[in-house]
Amino acid sequence: MTLATLTDVFRPDRAVGGLVCLGWEDARAYAHAAQSLNVPVILQAGPSCRDHTPLPVLGAMFRWLAADVDVPVVAHLDHGYDAETCRAAIEAGFTSVMFDGSKLPLDENIARTREIVEMAHAAGVSCEGEIGFVGYAEGVESRGTDPGEAARFASETGVDAMAVSVGNTHLQTQAGAGLDEDLIAAIEAVTDVPLVIHGGSGVPHAQRARLARTSAIAKFNIGTELRQAFGAALREAVNRDPDRFDRVQILRDTQEPVMRAAVAVLRSLKG
Repeated sequence: MTLATLTDVFRPDRAVGGLVCLGWEDARAYAHAAQSLNVPVILQAGPSCRDHTPLPVLGAMFRWLAADVDVPVVAHLDHGYDAETCRAAIEAGFTSVMFDGSKLPLDENIARTREIVEMAHAAGVSCEGEIGFVGYAEGVESRGTDPGEAARFASETGVDAMAVSVGNTHLQTQAGAGLDEDLIAAIEAVTDVPLVIHGGSGVPHAQRARLARTSAIAKFNIGTELRQAFGAALREAVNRDPDRFDRVQILRDTQEPVMRAAVAVLRSLKG
């Protein structure tokens, strides 16, 4: 069993991929990709994944995959919006949770995040929080992280990892203008908590690889570019044989393309 927490896998000379899972096929591909490179991986279950599959099933699946490989695997709840969801994830066997209070006023975000941190740490589980707000492509705009607020948030919550808004955006289908490295440096100057970049698919690959080695960013969340790889492979598999209807056969054809995409992501972060 290679289950781990965020604090187990973070190192100053690399970042770890927080790979967003939607089901068995991509989660298995991500675990096997990490195994092939001998690097840790964070398997993440976000809100859309949880809407489709119950937390106890996801927890058991992540734990099974952790037992199937030799590298550290973090079973991580992504964007938990309340204590009940975080508690349910811990009870389901997750080894890490994220409480997202980024839409709340600062004092309330700190207070509620601190409660989740205490609950998580009591169970031997790591906890990530968010300060600032990371927006969505063609949706709600981001609100950049204020370094002073970040310092207070880190100090008063005790989080193991801190998601920040520094030019990143969720659900970008191609690389954008890049992260604000001056803002990252300003945040690094006032706290030593490892930083997390949500919306990592929208970060130019060269910048992502460089910051993984040279900055306090310890985790890049990658979802959209891996979903694109899965979608392309699935369409190709379906269209290749219109008479084929067995979903197991069809989905099996997505394994290698998604694994290759995950290998490329994880290799760029390993330092």
